[in-house]
Amino acid sequence: MEDRISTVGGATDTSPSGTRRQLLTVGAAAGVAAAAAAISVPTAAYSATVDDIPELAPQWKTLNLADILKLPAAYVSISQSKSLYDAGGAQSGEKHRDRGSLEATIKVVNAARKAKNFISFNWVGYSIFRQHYPQSIFDKVQYESWVEGLNFSPEKIAWDDEIVEELQAKFQPGDNHLFEKALQTAFVGTELPLELARKRVEVIVLTGIHLDWCIEGNARAARDNGYLPIVIGDATATQKPEQAKAAFERINNFFAPVISADTFVKLLSQNA
Repeated sequence: MEDRISTVGGATDTSPSGTRRQLLTVGAAAGVAAAAAAISVPTAAYSATVDDIPELAPQWKTLNLADILKLPAAYVSISQSKSLYDAGGAQSGEKHRDRGSLEATIKVVNAARKAKNFISFNWVGYSIFRQHYPQSIFDKVQYESWVEGLNFSPEKIAWDDEIVEELQAKFQPGDNHLFEKALQTAFVGTELPLELARKRVEVIVLTGIHLDWCIEGNARAARDNGYLPIVIGDATATQKPEQAKAAFERINNFFAPVISADTFVKLLSQNA
């Protein structure tokens, strides 16, 4: 696990119009050009608004989330990199800069920084260039399919993996900078579990990309490890907007409350 990195952040590398899942769908042999032709990406601006976030599931309504958010808490950003947000990024065809998650994330980070009980800030990257990662035979063929047809220089990969500039501006000394090593969770193979345990964190607030991949995977893992995850719905996004509804409902019904960035800010303001 390369837990500490000199170029902070990270997401993944595919093609300007593809993601790791797009490449899997299209097939390794199709290559980058075929992926762009076969997979449509949103062309209009889109944001995950409060209308996309489901009503809290009945079990969460029995809780006082403001009280929950008084407990020792960690903020975790996942895969919010230049790859997904910036022109020339490997996944920039998904148009996440136009879809609202970055602005919502900034709201969350600003509010969490002001809350004294947020004692851990973590920036988790996800790279698809995994030839040196520990891997099973399933991992090997899957990871190879993610980079089929790509010709990224080491410098380009390093840039692509960096956290987007707006969030780099939110870094502070003591923040943790990690890369996921498992398929879809930072709870395996990184320093995150030790960080959370040593600081006696109870609540984990999640933002990032992709909602139905790493966010859901980390929310599930957080629950299984005894934590209280909360997903900020409009600070996340799926590969395609139409995939968000099912992902929101699945996470909200079974694994974690899903709330908006504005609701999160309001709950913290009640505590203040």
